[in-house]
Amino acid sequence: MSDAAFKRILLKLSGEALMGEMEYGTDPDRVRAIAAEIARVHSRGVEIAIVVGAGNIYRGMAGAAAGMDRATADYMGMIATVLNALPLQDALEKAGVNTRVQSAIEVSEVAEPYIRRRAIRHLEKQRVVIFAAGTGNPFFTTDTAAALRATEIHAEAILMAKHGVEGVYTADPATDPDAKFIPTISHMEAIQQQLRVMDATALTLCMENEMPIYVFNMDDESNIDRIVCGQRVGTLVS
Repeated sequence: MSDAAFKRILLKLSGEALMGEMEYGTDPDRVRAIAAEIARVHSRGVEIAIVVGAGNIYRGMAGAAAGMDRATADYMGMIATVLNALPLQDALEKAGVNTRVQSAIEVSEVAEPYIRRRAIRHLEKQRVVIFAAGTGNPFFTTDTAAALRATEIHAEAILMAKHGVEGVYTADPATDPDAKFIPTISHMEAIQQQLRVMDATALTLCMENEMPIYVFNMDDESNIDRIVCGQRVGTLVS
């Protein structure tokens, strides 16, 4: 196995990445495949933190659009991320990787509270840490949570897993046949062009802290290993 190009990374997994071919929920086979690839990367000595979304279960914005109070809807979305973190933890531990879930909202029966220094210590002890419940605050996305946690734990890069696209495009390739793939772009250009890399708050936080973002297609789980080994996959935002 070749040497890793990074010592510590944060992997942002969307809820959709856990669905497989299902319309909603988590596909056990898909979760196991992702866990196996994370275990492979972990075996290289890479310290891995994960922020997981909940689009496969519940989207706070959809609830708000239906007339629900936005804060209430967002809290429901945070709880949904915990529901995704637990099967991922189970799959990782069955793959032989010690894993801890830290939640930004208190669910002490199933997860530790988020404590930055404890999270860093877990990583140093070669445990994978899954950050659940976003930032613990409504009106912030799990993209922002990924940018915040990556900065807090001194990750060297964010690996931004996308569902069904190879990276960043000039437009949505699902609706615009003329959309062009962008191999590299700066944080500021992504913000100015309103490209769907992350939300603007998350992108700004990454820009201010000089955090590179690798945007790639999670449909091929081995892309994680390729990026960690220094190969150019997807789009680099830096």
